[in-house]
Amino acid sequence: MAWNEPGGGDNKPRDPWGGGDQGPPDLDEALKKLQERMGGLFGGSGGGGSGSGSGLSGKAVVVLLLVAAVVWALMGVYQVDQQERGVVLRFGKYYDTVQPGLQWNPPLIDEVTLVNTTKVRAVDFQEIMLTQDENIVEVHLSVQYVISDPDKFFLKVREPERSLQHATQSALRHVVGDTSMDLVLTTGREQIAADVKTRLQDYLDRYETGIMVRQVNVDKSDPPAQVKSAFDDVIKAREDEERVKNEAQAYANGIVPEARGYAQRQIEEASAYREQVIANAEGEAERFTKLLTEYRKAPVVTRERLYLDALQEVFAQTNKVMVDVEGGNNVMYLPLDKMVPKSSLGGGAVREMRVDSSNIRELTDAVMEQLRRDAAVTGGRTSRGGR
Repeated sequence: MAWNEPGGGDNKPRDPWGGGDQGPPDLDEALKKLQERMGGLFGGSGGGGSGSGSGLSGKAVVVLLLVAAVVWALMGVYQVDQQERGVVLRFGKYYDTVQPGLQWNPPLIDEVTLVNTTKVRAVDFQEIMLTQDENIVEVHLSVQYVISDPDKFFLKVREPERSLQHATQSALRHVVGDTSMDLVLTTGREQIAADVKTRLQDYLDRYETGIMVRQVNVDKSDPPAQVKSAFDDVIKAREDEERVKNEAQAYANGIVPEARGYAQRQIEEASAYREQVIANAEGEAERFTKLLTEYRKAPVVTRERLYLDALQEVFAQTNKVMVDVEGGNNVMYLPLDKMVPKSSLGGGAVREMRVDSSNIRELTDAVMEQLRRDAAVTGGRTSRGGR
C-alpha cells in the first residue's frame, strides 16, 4: 500500500503499517513485521495454508539460486589488456595462459594473475671486483629486461628479480675477471656489456625465470679512490701519446705527398730534357746532312758562308773584333771603342760610333790599310838605319 493511498471515509492517507490515525509507526514494530514476512517466504507459517506456504518457499529458493548463479558467473568475467597475459591457476595448479581480450574463468575455482609482458623494467647494480691483472675496479651496470614467459616468471621461480640480481652479479664478475683493467676503464665497456648480456641470458634461461634481457649498459667504471689520481695521470699520458701520434701522422701526410710530387716533377723535367736533347740532336744531324749536300754542290761558297755566319754569331755578342793580318802569324783582338774617333759635344757628352754587321767589313779594310802603312813606315826606317 502506498503512503498516499486514500482510505476510509475521510479520504486521508492510510498508514501502510496499519497504524491508521495513530501517528508515525513504531520502528521496532515495522522491523518485526518485515521479519515475519521474510520468514513466510522461506517456509514459515505466515497466515496462509501449509500448501501455499511450501509452494512460495520453493519458488523463492529457485529464484535465489538463479540470482546467485548469475552473480557467480558475472564475477568470473574480466578484461586482459593488450600488454598483459593472464596466468590461470585452477585449484592452485597451473591451467592456462590467456591472451588479451575479454575472458571468463569460474570464480572461486580459478585464480587469474595478470602479468605485463611489454613493460621494459630496469635494475641497477654497483659492484667492486678484481680484473684479470688483479686490479680492483668499481663497475656501475644497468640491465633492462621484459617478462617473456609469464607462467615461468610467476610459477617456476619464487623471486625472479632476486634471481636476476644474483645472475647479473655472477655474469659481471666472470666477464670482468677475464678482462684487463685498461679495457674495463677505457675502450672495453661495450664488449663487456655484450658479453655480460649473453652470459646473463644463458643463466636466466637455465633458471627458467621467464625473463628476456633487452639491454645491458656499463654506465661507469672507475678505479678505487685510493689510486684514482695516479690512474688519471696515466690516462692523460696516453691521451698525449695519441695526440702526438696524430700530429706526426698529419705531418707525414703533408710531407710525403709533397715529396712524391717533387720527385715526380723531377722525373718529368728529366724526361722533357731528354726529349729536348734528342730532338735537338736529331735536328742538328738533319741540318748537317742537308748542309753536307749543299757543300758538295758548292764547297767554296758554302765554306765562306759558314765562316761568315760563325764570325757574325760570335762577334755579335762582344765589343771586340778579331783581325787576320796578311802574311802574319798573329791574330790580334782590337777594341773598336778605342779605335773609333770621339768628338766633344755641346754638353761635354761623348758620342760613340756604333759598329754592326753592315759596316764591319768596311771597318776591317780601313784597319788593314792602316796596318800596311805602319808596316811600310817601319820597314823604311829599318832599311835606312842599316845603310
